[in-house]
Amino acid sequence: MLDLLLPLSLSAAFGAFIGTLCRLTRWPGRERPLRFPLVGLVAGITAFIIYLVLNAVTGAPLWLLPVLVILQVWLWLGPLGPRPRQPRD
Repeated sequence: MLDLLLPLSLSAAFGAFIGTLCRLTRWPGRERPLRFPLVGLVAGITAFIIYLVLNAVTGAPLWLLPVLVILQVWLWLGPLGPRPRQPRD
């Protein structure tokens, strides 16, 4: 169990860090600043689960985990992220 807990927590922390960096680089959506680290945290956990599946199926290398975290954060905050609300008249 401890073998999974340390990499899981590190990938979650790295995801939150990347989410915070995205916030600091002035991506759209600055009106809700807490969303960036939270999305990064969840993306890091999801990337870790994807890595575990890939490692079990294909024997994926360890360097793939940070790449997956960065891609998840970019996807969830960028193209697949929530759109800003349009003001109603």
